[in-house]
Amino acid sequence: MSMSTLLSPTTVLRLGGAVLLLLGLIGLSGVTNNIVAFNLDSGENIAHVALGIVGLAAGFGTRNAELHRWLVAFIALSGLFTGIYGFTLAAGDEMHRNFFGLANLENPADNVLHLVVGIWAAAAAYLNRPAMAMSEART
Repeated sequence: MSMSTLLSPTTVLRLGGAVLLLLGLIGLSGVTNNIVAFNLDSGENIAHVALGIVGLAAGFGTRNAELHRWLVAFIALSGLFTGIYGFTLAAGDEMHRNFFGLANLENPADNVLHLVVGIWAAAAAYLNRPAMAMSEART
């Protein structure tokens, strides 16, 4: 897979959606709630399944590049916020175990993964912004 393909908003939705759906289904199956170094609870698993379905539906269901870019920009903001927020919580803070009722952020590996996804999505959204906006800036 080329770098330009990997940094396409459509690829982020399709590949990211597939990974999230698989991760959520594995977690919900009860096989494990602790995949390698990551802590997954039922709230996270449900969120991963839902986000995976949305990513796959948008990535395969519509060819609207602008919609793909905005969805990926939202993923970038969500991933960056979650990753940074997880690192800023004080040790023992109740929010580590209950991040707005959805997830637990006590594991640094979870925070790093959220940051990596956020950076990947931000790069895809930024590098694929409309050419017209860039040409107007030159004049």
